[in-house]
Amino acid sequence: MSRWQRFKNSRRGYSSLCIFCILFGLSLCTELIANDKPLIVRYDGHFYFPIVHSQPETVFGGDFATPTDFLDPDIRHNITSNGNWAIYPIIPYSFETLNYFSQVPNPAPPSAENWLGTDDRGRDVLSRLIYGFRLSILFGLALTIVGVSVGIITGALMGFFGGKFDLISQRLIEIWSAMPELYLLIIFASIFNPSIWLLIILLAAFGWMGLSDYVRAEFFRNRSLEYVRAARALGLTSFQIMRRHILPNSLTPVITFLPFRMSAAILSLTSLDFLGLGVPPGTPSLGELLSQGKNNLDAWWISLSTFIVLVSTLLLLTFMGEALRDAFDSRKSGGISGGRS
Repeated sequence: MSRWQRFKNSRRGYSSLCIFCILFGLSLCTELIANDKPLIVRYDGHFYFPIVHSQPETVFGGDFATPTDFLDPDIRHNITSNGNWAIYPIIPYSFETLNYFSQVPNPAPPSAENWLGTDDRGRDVLSRLIYGFRLSILFGLALTIVGVSVGIITGALMGFFGGKFDLISQRLIEIWSAMPELYLLIIFASIFNPSIWLLIILLAAFGWMGLSDYVRAEFFRNRSLEYVRAARALGLTSFQIMRRHILPNSLTPVITFLPFRMSAAILSLTSLDFLGLGVPPGTPSLGELLSQGKNNLDAWWISLSTFIVLVSTLLLLTFMGEALRDAFDSRKSGGISGGRS
């Protein structure tokens, strides 16, 4: 039975993959779901697309040549009168939109206007959760790709060439792994302006070492097999042997660890944002929402909704990782029981 078929036989893992793909696909269209600008506006016989290009409020009967606030009751009245109309997103708030027209103080509890309430600045929690979820997944993917690439390259070189190269590389990795990662993050956060790319570089500089050990072991085991000796006898170069023959047969630990590495990356971003060492201020993130929940214990809706989103995301990735691990297990030739996975 093929590995993909064994993965599909795991009902829990395959369902988690489908749910995760649907949620991630929807998050990529977040601007169409949660935005304070209409998707389409028809005003005085003309069509406008504020979500693509912003117009001043004088276009819609306002008084000032400033960007249009489509939450302003006067602007909304102008757009919906005299045959004019507009199509708004399902959630009429962006991650940075302040609800100036709320009738209760912030943080406001869940209501018909803000389904999951607002934070301490009057921003819609549901909108920030959706944008924060997308940021977490994209960050996890980027950090996983960078870390896996570096880990594969270093592990492949150490395992294939071995000898003094492997010995020196191992000692260098031991020295580098002994560096205090959190302290370095604090130092760099105080020197440079916080950014998502700086976080990816700093975390990827340490995140590749665990995976390189597995790749090194696989290359060290496979380099002495018969098909590698046959490739050498045919005159293939070391790079060709690694790329064509050893690497495809050494990717099992890499693939099975991918969901777990994504989970670790999402947790790292959330933790750093919670401590104030992550993304720039104002950026929607799950860690920043958890920090707001800690600072506003009476606003239970902030912590609860963020906790549910974070735990659900990690559970989906964990179930996918378990199904991948079982699918690539050579001892399981008869399929995976749906009850276990």
